[in-house]
Amino acid sequence: MKDMRIAILDLYDGSANEGIRCIKELMLSFAQTTTVDVSFTIFDVRQKNEIPDLSYDLYISTGGPGSPVESEGTEWELLFFELMNNLRDYNRRFPEHKKYVFLISHSFQIFCRYFELGVLTQRKSHAFGIFPVHRTVHGLQELYFENLDDPFWVVDSRDWQVTQINEIKLKEWGGQILCYEKLRPLIDLERAVMAIRFDEAFFGTQFHPEIDAAGMLRHLDTKDKREIIIANYGIDKYHEMIRYLADPDKIAFTYQTILPTFLRIALPHSIEL
Repeated sequence: MKDMRIAILDLYDGSANEGIRCIKELMLSFAQTTTVDVSFTIFDVRQKNEIPDLSYDLYISTGGPGSPVESEGTEWELLFFELMNNLRDYNRRFPEHKKYVFLISHSFQIFCRYFELGVLTQRKSHAFGIFPVHRTVHGLQELYFENLDDPFWVVDSRDWQVTQINEIKLKEWGGQILCYEKLRPLIDLERAVMAIRFDEAFFGTQFHPEIDAAGMLRHLDTKDKREIIIANYGIDKYHEMIRYLADPDKIAFTYQTILPTFLRIALPHSIEL
């Protein structure tokens, strides 16, 4: 039996974050549910230009700070997309043992920009909090969203957004739009696309499915973060976030569902059992 090797592409550029910790914990938790030996390696993509080769079975690429536009043409991005293209080519050549890829937030945005699958623009204001996302017809059938409600709740943190998906090109990929951001009937702006299945093996979310409620609570309970949120969004919004994080049917359920289901479904396709 072959081991399962997972490459984690760290796009946080050395900034403090909860994402890497949460992904590590998800990997360790998943390892306890399977008889396959699961291991993972973290690659510091933006600071050190570290990029995995094709010997890994699964690839998870994180969110990160900064502009997803200004990095175009940098060395780390060229290496990143060389890997993405190599993975797509590998999957075409070996369809029975595809390499599965999960793209989160910043990774999702630069992926859509590079492959010209949507329009990437800066938001009028920063999106931060616990929000509902609404599933499309395809999203209601998505296995990674199994048992989630419609809408379901996510951690969102964005200064940029992907909208105006090139549906002709996405159809050529075999892809589908899975969900959109919350309904805003009084705001005359296009809603951001929050998740796409690009093809059988490539999947991405513009939100953060890896963030757990306990870690987010700790993050929001720090004096600096609490004061920033109250100053920007008000005390009522702060208390609303705390209530949502304590609700097991919101962020906790999303955390327990999407990435664990990705790992479970990808496992038999990625390695020879």
